[in-house]
Amino acid sequence: MTILYLETSTKNCSVAFSKDGQLLSLCEEYDDKYGHSEKLHQFVEWALEGAEIEMKDLNAVCVSKGPGSFTGLRIGVSAAKGFCYGLNIPLLSLTSLEILTQTQIGKNYDLIIPMIDARRMEVYTAVFDGNGKQISDTEAKILDENSFSEFKDKKIAFVGDGVEKSKTILQLPNADFIEGVHPSAKNMIGPAEIKFKKGEFEDVAYFEPFYLKEFRAGK
Repeated sequence: MTILYLETSTKNCSVAFSKDGQLLSLCEEYDDKYGHSEKLHQFVEWALEGAEIEMKDLNAVCVSKGPGSFTGLRIGVSAAKGFCYGLNIPLLSLTSLEILTQTQIGKNYDLIIPMIDARRMEVYTAVFDGNGKQISDTEAKILDENSFSEFKDKKIAFVGDGVEKSKTILQLPNADFIEGVHPSAKNMIGPAEIKFKKGEFEDVAYFEPFYLKEFRAGK
């Protein structure tokens, strides 16, 4: 199977193609100004050239549904739905948190806790076991010194762009705070392949991003 991956939930705009579980190409860029609307389709074109395939070869599109940047998610989901409609292929989705979690599987952690910055002292987060199974609900969590204290005896990997502010607050002696890691399309391949084989497809017509918090428009 050949799958296109779109990840736009954070400042990292990321596109990848895979075939039978193997990464064919990756095009991504971290942009503080969230230039996803200008870059996403160009990245798809470049990654397509790198993969040496054509869009008609695709069997599915997999998109990151959030939580994360409201604008970034709308751009990614809109593109994914457009590709699926135009090519008449199924749509898969993964949360941005499970994509982050993939980067730490197999590193002997008891727990993996991805964090995406939600401004101020708030993060989008959930708790996963060391094998990547989600064991708590996804939430928008305001951090304080008691956050995650119930896991103080566990070996934990905190990962994502919410780590920088969390490491100065959390009092967890067995935790590693892994900075500089962002959700990437290359980390979507394994979970997406599993969902494809199980037939866990989204309804293209009604699928919407997982904002988690209520959308508020700004100037």
